[in-house]
Amino acid sequence: MATEKISGAEALIKSLIAEKTEYIFGYPGGAIMPVFDVLYDYRDKLKHILVRHEQGATHAAQGYARVSGKTGVVMVTSGPAATNIITGLSDAMMDSTPLIVITGQVASPLLGSDAFQETDVVGITQPVTKWSYQIRHSEEIAWAVARAFYIAGNGRPGPVVLDIAKDAQTGMTEFDYKPCQFIRSYNPYPDIQPGEIEEAARLINQSRKPFILAGQGVIISHAEKELSELAEKADIPVGCTLLGLSAIPTGHPLYKGMLGMHGSIAANIKTNECDLLIAIGMRFDDRVTGDLKQYARQAKVIHIDIDPSEFNKNVKCDVSVLGDARAVLQKLNEKIAPAEHSEWIESFSVCEKVEKEKVIEPEIHPRKPLMNMGEVARKVSEATGNDSILVTDVGQNQMLSARYYRFKRSRSIVTSGGLGTMGFGLPAAIGAKIGNPDRTVCFFTGDGGLQMTIEELGTIMQYDIDVKIIILNNNFLGMVKPVLRPSLLRNPNAESRFYGRGSSLRHSQRKGRHPRRTRLCHTTYARPPRSLPARCTNRPGLHGIPDDSRRELCNPYHAQRH
Repeated sequence: MATEKISGAEALIKSLIAEKTEYIFGYPGGAIMPVFDVLYDYRDKLKHILVRHEQGATHAAQGYARVSGKTGVVMVTSGPAATNIITGLSDAMMDSTPLIVITGQVASPLLGSDAFQETDVVGITQPVTKWSYQIRHSEEIAWAVARAFYIAGNGRPGPVVLDIAKDAQTGMTEFDYKPCQFIRSYNPYPDIQPGEIEEAARLINQSRKPFILAGQGVIISHAEKELSELAEKADIPVGCTLLGLSAIPTGHPLYKGMLGMHGSIAANIKTNECDLLIAIGMRFDDRVTGDLKQYARQAKVIHIDIDPSEFNKNVKCDVSVLGDARAVLQKLNEKIAPAEHSEWIESFSVCEKVEKEKVIEPEIHPRKPLMNMGEVARKVSEATGNDSILVTDVGQNQMLSARYYRFKRSRSIVTSGGLGTMGFGLPAAIGAKIGNPDRTVCFFTGDGGLQMTIEELGTIMQYDIDVKIIILNNNFLGMVKPVLRPSLLRNPNAESRFYGRGSSLRHSQRKGRHPRRTRLCHTTYARPPRSLPARCTNRPGLHGIPDDSRRELCNPYHAQRH
């Protein structure tokens, strides 16, 4: 096959197109300008979304990747732009999100000279990426891009960084793109061991009180059908991690709620009463387990995961099954016998009844003028037919919306799980809408997290991105306040100094900067209480919901311990 000689910058663009990239989230600058110059010539094949901050680019790419199942692509310049991507890389690494992040770099003769906007990008990003590589020659570009997509999207997904020197972008090279199919030192899909499947099936067939813990690995591997088949065939109740929500429909009779600190009472208590835990594509995060000394000590544990480093890291497992969740469940479902556990499943109803009376009903049907956060989440979910994509920021808005939103299909929640990044939500909602434009995207945020990346409202305005923004405004940092309460008691000024009244949206309104005046999007406030838009439009929407409850989050996990 004949090859053509083109610039390294054009080789990069053509390589991205060869990998079926449709969107790049980025911000231009001097060290990456040769690529942006070429990108203009390919604007009919590759669309660039100009964000307002490089961190926003990484989170937007995360949102895009999470709802579309594709690899998100980011492109920024060197120096401060490269350091601004670290939070997004860390978030993507912890939440197993496939990203390719391309950074510009000073010309290779200047490396190590402390040139203008030179930063050791590889050294900084190696701890928070699957692979970080510096390209100094244009001949390496096509090879590196192919390798980057293979590493980012196969096995346990994650972010990859390509740091491209400026002279590699301007140099000429022969271009012949070949997708990567194999890396000798990397085996993303290890062979499933028959003995592990047999032992797992034996434990499931013997169990009288089994419980499935479904994580995001189910969604990543497209194993939703196999999960439901396992649960229904063996009559096993299912709980989901925060990132595993929507792996099974909320209305499924075997679904028992979210796991962990802010999850359902039944799911947490029954974790400590079951005789077998079947963990699929989850990592036993501390927000799920709480005190490991008290976590499911009575149960045998089957752990299914594609990453061997997760086995026995936090919770000791009796059977570890290494492999892709879908492939493992397909083999496992052939081995398990049909079963019926009606008494065990019925025992969940006791906890569910208590939670409904003591927690759910007061939250979604309160007897007070203003709306509760959970009430807002449930009403928005119902207004969209329980079929919209939920994007959240981090904080009380995240936990309450995750608890009370309902899901009909997979890939319906985008949130920052492991890193807990405030400011994640707004740019992630942009990426989510671009990644799945046919679905309604509802973004829930607090008045604190919204202000961390609020500049991305400019991106929404420029591209007319149809995102519904619901601000749960309680005028303080709800997750922080309980921790700082002793300080508040000792110092009356602690409230404004440490968690927010001075920087709240209400304060901005007092200063005359009322969001109602924005021309950015359709804006409403919940006046009178409990009034929500009757229908969703195809315009961006900003809906402010005042919340004066000033209460701590209900923590059902504590019920497990007391």
